[in-house]
Amino acid sequence: MKLTILGGGGFRVPLVYGALLTDRGEGRVTEVVLHDLDDDRLRAVARVLAEQASTVADAPTVTTSTSLDEALRGADFVFSAIRVGGLEGRAHDERVALDEGVLGQETVGAGGIAYGLRTVPVAVDIAQRVARLAPDAWVINFTNPAGLVTEAMARHLGDRVIGICDSPVGLGRRIARVLGADPREAWIDYVGLNHLGWVRGLRIAGRDELPRLLADPGLLGSFEEGKLFGADWLRSLGAIPNEYLHYYYFNREAVRAYQQAERTRGAFLRDQQAHFYQQVRDPGKKALDVWNRTRAEREATYMAENRETAGAGERDADDLSGGYEKVALALMRAIARDERTTLILNVRNRSTLSVLDGEAVIEVPCLVDANGAHPVAVEPLPDHATGLVCAVKAVEREVLAAAESGSRATAVKAFALHPLVDSVNVARRLVEGYTAVHPGLAYLA
Repeated sequence: MKLTILGGGGFRVPLVYGALLTDRGEGRVTEVVLHDLDDDRLRAVARVLAEQASTVADAPTVTTSTSLDEALRGADFVFSAIRVGGLEGRAHDERVALDEGVLGQETVGAGGIAYGLRTVPVAVDIAQRVARLAPDAWVINFTNPAGLVTEAMARHLGDRVIGICDSPVGLGRRIARVLGADPREAWIDYVGLNHLGWVRGLRIAGRDELPRLLADPGLLGSFEEGKLFGADWLRSLGAIPNEYLHYYYFNREAVRAYQQAERTRGAFLRDQQAHFYQQVRDPGKKALDVWNRTRAEREATYMAENRETAGAGERDADDLSGGYEKVALALMRAIARDERTTLILNVRNRSTLSVLDGEAVIEVPCLVDANGAHPVAVEPLPDHATGLVCAVKAVEREVLAAAESGSRATAVKAFALHPLVDSVNVARRLVEGYTAVHPGLAYLA
C-alpha cells in the first residue's frame, strides 16, 4: 500500500513514519513517497527516516520527489501537511496582525484567515490532481487551518478527504487520565469546528464522568485546560474547551502576551527549524538524535505565552508525545482493513449540527470503516457555542469565496466578520499588510 506525504520535507514527518514502523499485518503501508518543493529538506527528512528504520525489519520503503503528479500516481492514501509560504509566512501572519493589535495565530483570527487565503488555492489544486491521478485514494488532511482546508478539498473529493487534528485527542486523553480511566475505553462527547470545540461529556462504562471532574477543583486544576482556563470558568461553561479557545475567552491577555514576547511562535519555529536542517546536513551528526532534541524543545514551548498568561506553568511530560500520527494510522487502518473504530475527525456535517448546512466541515466523533468516516449524532450546542461556531464558519465561507473569486473585497469581509477582528478599517489594513508581504496573495484584486 502506497502512502504519499505532501509536505514530505516537513519537521513532523518522522512522527508519521514512526507510527508506520509499529504497524504490522496485512494491508499495512509498504511504500512511502515524500513530496516537497524543497529538495534539501526532503533529503534531510529522508535521512532521519532512514535512521528510524535502521533496526526495523520490513520497514516501508521511502522515496522522495519534487514532482507532485509523480508522487500522487498510484497512491492509496495521501497525507497532506503542506505549509504554503513556509514558517517565514507564518511569522509574517503573526506580525502583521499584532501590529494592528489583533491575534495572528496561524489558525485563529487574522493569522488563520491569512494562512487560509494562501493555502486554499494550493489545496484545491492538489484535490483536483488527486481526483485525476489517484481517484481511489483517501486524502488525510493535516494542513492548517485544517477544517477550512478540508472543506475546500471536499468540494472536489467529497467524503474521500478527512481532516485530522491532535488537539481533541490530547484533550480527551488528559480528561480521561485525571479521572483515572483508560482513554481507549472512554467515549468523548466532543463537537465544534477545528480548534473551536468543547468536550461536553466523557462516558466510561456508560456513565458520564465529566460532572465529577467539574465538581472537583483539585482535579480541574491538575491538567492543561484546567490551568489555562481556570476551574471557575470551566464550571460556568459546564464543558472543557479545546485549548485554542483560550484565544477567544482571554483574547486581550493573549494579544498582549504575544506583543510582549521576544519572538512570535512562527519566528521561533522558523529559526529553530533552520538550525535543525542545517545540523542534519552534517554527516557527522546522527540526524535522528538532532530531530529528537529539536522536537522536545518544540513541544515544551507550545502555547507558552498562553500558559504564562494563565500562570499554568510548564507542560506535563505526558503531553509532549504528540498524537496526530496515531490518529492518522488508526484512520488508515480502519479504512484499509475495515477495522472499525471511533475517532474525532473533520468531516462534512451532513445533518449532525442542525445550525450548519450539510457541506460544512465540522469536528466531531466519527465511526470509521472501509467506507470512510461517518459523523455520530450529537446533542445541539449551547447558545454561546453555537454563536461562535456559526460566526467562524461564516468567516471560513468568505475565505473560500475570496479564494475562488480572487475578490479583495470578499477577503476584507472575511477579516471584518471574524469575532477577533473588531473593525472594518482594521480588516482593510490587514489585507493591505498581508498582500504586501505575501506573494501568494497576489491573486486578490
